[in-house]
Amino acid sequence: MKHIRLVCLSLLLVAKAGIATAQTKADSASVSSDSITWSKELEGVVVKAQKQLIKQEIDRIGYDVQADEESKTQTVMDMLRKVPMVTVDGQDNILVKGNSSYKIYKNGHYDPSLSKNAKETFKSMPASMVKRIEVITDPGAREDAEGVDAILNIVMVDGSKMQGMTGVVSASYNTKNQRNLYTSLTGQMGKLLASIDYGYGGMSSRSTVSITDTERRYLETGNRMQSHSDGTNPGAIHYSNLNASYDIDSLNLLSASFGGYFYKLNVQGDGSTALTSPAGQPVYSYSNHYWMPGYSHSSWSGRMDYEHKTRRKGERLTLSYMLALTRQHTDQENTYTDMVNAPFRYTGSLQTERERFTEHTFQADWLRPLGKGHQLEVGAKYIYRNNNSHNTQKFFDLKVQSDYVDYAGVDMLTNNDFEHTTRVLAGYADYIYNHKKWSARAGLRYEYSYMKGQYPDGKGNAFDKHLSDWVPQASLKYQLTDAQSLKLSLTTSINRPGISYLNPAIVTSPTSVHYGNANLVSSHTQRISLIYSYILPRLTLQIAPAYNYSSKGISTIETAKNDIRYTTYDNILRYRRFSVEQYVQWKPFDGTTFVINNNLRYVHYENPNLGYRTFGWSDYFFANLSQKLPWNLLLYMAAYGKIGHSPNGIYYMQHSYHGYYFSLQRSFLKDNRLTVRIGANAPFNKYWTTEAETVNGDYRDFQQSWNNARSFTLSVTWRFGSLKASVKKAEHSIDNDDVVGGISKGG
Repeated sequence: MKHIRLVCLSLLLVAKAGIATAQTKADSASVSSDSITWSKELEGVVVKAQKQLIKQEIDRIGYDVQADEESKTQTVMDMLRKVPMVTVDGQDNILVKGNSSYKIYKNGHYDPSLSKNAKETFKSMPASMVKRIEVITDPGAREDAEGVDAILNIVMVDGSKMQGMTGVVSASYNTKNQRNLYTSLTGQMGKLLASIDYGYGGMSSRSTVSITDTERRYLETGNRMQSHSDGTNPGAIHYSNLNASYDIDSLNLLSASFGGYFYKLNVQGDGSTALTSPAGQPVYSYSNHYWMPGYSHSSWSGRMDYEHKTRRKGERLTLSYMLALTRQHTDQENTYTDMVNAPFRYTGSLQTERERFTEHTFQADWLRPLGKGHQLEVGAKYIYRNNNSHNTQKFFDLKVQSDYVDYAGVDMLTNNDFEHTTRVLAGYADYIYNHKKWSARAGLRYEYSYMKGQYPDGKGNAFDKHLSDWVPQASLKYQLTDAQSLKLSLTTSINRPGISYLNPAIVTSPTSVHYGNANLVSSHTQRISLIYSYILPRLTLQIAPAYNYSSKGISTIETAKNDIRYTTYDNILRYRRFSVEQYVQWKPFDGTTFVINNNLRYVHYENPNLGYRTFGWSDYFFANLSQKLPWNLLLYMAAYGKIGHSPNGIYYMQHSYHGYYFSLQRSFLKDNRLTVRIGANAPFNKYWTTEAETVNGDYRDFQQSWNNARSFTLSVTWRFGSLKASVKKAEHSIDNDDVVGGISKGG
């Protein structure tokens, strides 16, 4: 600004002095008897100013992607590594506030496809398509983050007066034989704005190698079990989305979208199991081969929003409907060989699962300004969920013929049908206040839930439950200075059990038995957090201590009898977590950016009924350095991992791990429309190793797992067209995030 004022002052003095302009070329100079006039054509003045990238509001922290000059040549995954409270490791696993418990929105509403396929989409999607990335730390009563700690909101580039078409094509290949493709096209014709995208992810056997060794000691008998498994799950995933919006007039907007994904995997592998007595004598042993010739999963959703704005500035009414469909198909076959004193009669098994999830959601939302600095938002939502599960398991006495295996002589057959229905009726109100340095938000949500379970095959008695939940939210923010702010918040979330937790069908293997609990109910989690932010053009610092607690949470229950492990679920978990999140972004020089995301935490799990508890300190970290080099090159270096031992439920402790990667990229053509990147993930490590151990229950075990680490990647991205916009969306829409243990993406 100082430089701009000096330029303006100089020009003003020149004007007052009566100096006129003329050409400087000798052949065009002029001389008169009244005056001598010199003319010179001035070059344009270039003013450099750095726009603030990070902004904190009462309920969210935003990263301005378009203000980051590197966004023109990078992917959304690259941008996520710079966002406060978001970490991304070398395998593109995304954590928000140090947790995988979050949902992803696009343009302010829940996107089921994006939430389940973020890794595949973000590492292919160019950052130039995104306007802003927000971490909604304190969702209000309307968009209550049920079952999650935070919301990651991807705000796409928008616009209203545009014509033309734009698109992007991105492809990558690595030495693990993984292939990824992403393409999108956006165009406008009059009042209609539409976009379509398609993505493909190919997973090879080499990229999905998983090796696990387990040593287990059963406390009841003292026997020791050693098991080994070595498998792969190659396959392909396809995902696509179609979005459209129509501006009826300046006050009415109609938008719709449809999209989802489908994948199919060829899961297969081999294993071996051996049990020995305390004296080291063999008890039994066997080998097995497993494969899933029909493992597929699909999830699709469609949404329609109508938004009406009134003549009062800021007032709007939104009506929404969403349909979500999920289908999962599993066939798993097992054959057992080299059997010595095996504790089971069969030599083969076939398990089939068919799960269907259907959800209808209706929502009405009204936002009303009440005066300068005051807003009130009220609304209602109705959800109807239906889960159906059909599970069969056959056990065979294998009969081998000349060139093939013939499943004959069925020994046992189990066949279970289960249907679970949930109806949720919610009403909410949010009050928002902004005045000078103070901001506040307070909301209350009431939910009535009706849950019903029944067995179409008549093998069980139907049951139902009526639940009432009050969900308060509150946040208070004070702007200490232009650069510093302090925010205190209280949030509440609800977890409801999904069908995989509820389904009582018994699934059996030679060493384990698993079944759900149809009597599970929802649970609450409270969170108190404080966020201090210090934001300058070249330095951003954020420190956020928080405390989470929950009682009667849904927990795994594991027991062992006769050297067989039994697993089910119950509302018995007590959970406490104290964490301090730290974020630093420092730009010491032009072209150099250093980012640290760190989450230090103490976690305590407890089952009061059984007297089990796990606790421990750990530190999740991510560090990234980007450096501009000559010849328009950009270098990335990053390290990530976890220090310390962290509990995972009341039985397990997970050990430390780490990783690292590098990349070098260069952009070509006008406006850097073509970008080529070469990356190296863990070039000095063949495998990543993870370790975990069981510290409570009827057995103790230690588990080590190995996955392929080293890979080299080549990726190319090309942007074309001139329309810099995406489909307009209603400012508010539907989000449902309260289910845990439902049908989920496998593999």
